[in-house]
Amino acid sequence: MGTSQKRAIQNYRSRLSERGLARFEVLGRDADRDLIRSLARRLAEDGLEASRLRAPLSQTIAGEPPKKGGILAALRRSPLVGANLDLARPRDEGRKVDL
Repeated sequence: MGTSQKRAIQNYRSRLSERGLARFEVLGRDADRDLIRSLARRLAEDGLEASRLRAPLSQTIAGEPPKKGGILAALRRSPLVGANLDLARPRDEGRKVDL
């Protein structure tokens, strides 16, 4: 490989590292190639969707049981927290039915 090619690769990898990315090689089944590439592309975007993908993948791979309190934490993040909604409803016995 010529020096210009080596320099181009080095420049490319330094630009990647400035963005917080790294290039690496993985081994997998040929049938999973598109899946792994699309997953890597989404994780590289590092947005909300990447965070949503990262959490269950990490738990699945680590083999750890899911943390307790996930539903409670989601309810606490709800925009209706502190809205002081009146959720009481009248008690109705219903209609009388002759059997």
